[in-house]
Amino acid sequence: MFDQWQVIRFTLLVCLGSSLVILPFGMALAWWLAKTTVRWKSIVETIVTLPLVLPPVATGLILLNLFGRRGPLGAAFRAVFGADVVFTWRAVLLATAVMSFPLLVRTARLGFEAVNPRLEQIAETLGASFWRVMFTVTIPLAARGILAGFLLSFARAIGEFGATILVAGNIPGKTTTLSLAIYSLVQLGKDQDAYMLVLIAALLAFGAIFLSEALVQKKAP
Repeated sequence: MFDQWQVIRFTLLVCLGSSLVILPFGMALAWWLAKTTVRWKSIVETIVTLPLVLPPVATGLILLNLFGRRGPLGAAFRAVFGADVVFTWRAVLLATAVMSFPLLVRTARLGFEAVNPRLEQIAETLGASFWRVMFTVTIPLAARGILAGFLLSFARAIGEFGATILVAGNIPGKTTTLSLAIYSLVQLGKDQDAYMLVLIAALLAFGAIFLSEALVQKKAP
């Protein structure tokens, strides 16, 4: 039906790609949530967290309507790049990015909140610009939280199923990820092959979560 090693390679690449794509946006939003005191911050936090609590198929349906060929964003993407989003590898990347974004933001935010603002203020009094303070003080001190969030988002992307199958389908050799392959194998009664992929997915997720927890719990020297 499909090459299992190709599925594993595709899953790793698309999950790594989605985590890298959302990293700068997640860092920026996490920093803003950690620093801002605006009254409507809780509304932004709620919107960011929604993909964690909504049924994944509901998120997938929203993405399908937005990025479908007749959807506003899908039509715009096709007009600019001459390609579709849904039922392609781009849809897989989109679905995994959206579903894992909240974990990146929430964990990276903890990293930014742990940064002592006095150190940033000292750098500013010495004449450092905002961006120099950001890249030489804030981000390095928050690096553990940021990396932990990146690893968690990667682990979440590996396990994504509901939104992906709706917006990308399950096309062998094109959009099939580990989760979708496991589902297909079970449907075909190939439980032994399915368990093998379950083991691989579990090992990948375990490694990412273990490293993330180690980074979060490690005390600064």
